[in-house]
Amino acid sequence: MLLGSHLRSTCILRSERCRLFSVAAIIALTCVLWSCAAQAPPHPPRIERPIQVRDLAAEQVGTSVELRFTRPDTATDGELLTKPIEIEIFRRVTPPNAKAGANARQGAETNSAPLITLEGSDLSRHTVDHKFEYSDQLAPTDFSRFLGSALTFRVRALTRGFRGRPVEGELSNDARLALLDVSRPVEALTVEVTEKALKLRWSPPTETVTGRPAGAITGYQVYRSDHGKPGPYERVGEASEPSYVDASFEFGTLYSYKVRAVSREDGHTAESMDSAAVEILPRDVFPPAAPAGLSGLYTAGAVELIWNPNTEPDLAGYGIYRHEAGGHAERLNAELLPSPLFRDTALTPGRHYLYSVTAIDLSGNESAVSSEVEVEVPPAR
Repeated sequence: MLLGSHLRSTCILRSERCRLFSVAAIIALTCVLWSCAAQAPPHPPRIERPIQVRDLAAEQVGTSVELRFTRPDTATDGELLTKPIEIEIFRRVTPPNAKAGANARQGAETNSAPLITLEGSDLSRHTVDHKFEYSDQLAPTDFSRFLGSALTFRVRALTRGFRGRPVEGELSNDARLALLDVSRPVEALTVEVTEKALKLRWSPPTETVTGRPAGAITGYQVYRSDHGKPGPYERVGEASEPSYVDASFEFGTLYSYKVRAVSREDGHTAESMDSAAVEILPRDVFPPAAPAGLSGLYTAGAVELIWNPNTEPDLAGYGIYRHEAGGHAERLNAELLPSPLFRDTALTPGRHYLYSVTAIDLSGNESAVSSEVEVEVPPAR
């Protein structure tokens, strides 16, 4: 009888466990189904198509064409690109006797394939502060063959998608120019340091790149690099004659200059190659003007001196000199005077003193002495 009771209890217990397991399984399945039902649908993979370049510009410098534009680092969805980009550069050459929009059957030389594709380190080498620069350097034979032709450039950025397939942006705006027979570089560039400016001079070129006599040079462009700061050469001015005055400089800063000659023909402009660079480290060796208006007066046991203040922006102060007739002038003040006033109390009664003043700038340059003023010290009573 006890065995029967035990068997019945075991069966009841097992039934209860089975029931609880079934309930737990149903709850877990319900949670899984509810989670699946609440989950958002999967998003399609992002297509990183670069935006269109809209500011492509082209400029002829010697036998090269310099291309510039803003690097497209954004996709058409407005988000930043996360994949590496490639830049394709296209060039079309239209002979002088063909219309600007002519195609290959009308006599234009057209490259359907890119002139060059840049990626990776080559791309980074041409990019500075999101600005892309590339020089299409024409071989001598191509330059002679293309001379007078219209060159049209376009660029396009792309990324790589599934299995390396290109995801191309739109082609950029057209950048057109006419290839001119520009002059050779200017020669004999020199830089002279003056107190107020750096003065540049050079010799005008006499021949073009192809060896013909140089036509009328319409002007010059002056470029400067501040070696104390990072960055390339920047255009600082232009000149109509073979000289230029650069007043925006600082003593103690290393500068480098290059000059290009400018040619214009039928509304088209081109620049020569750079002249040889000239470096200059201007030093301030220019003293201030001698102080003026010095006057002196003996009063209350001292000689009072006053003079007109100097106006140099780099003025550091003044030096006071004194001597007696026939003697050597000695400086009275060890520290420079910041203002045009001085009081001399180291006097001997009955003597005649001659005073003069100099101005000293921050570079230690001292002016000539001012005109002297004589002051008599009365004898002791």
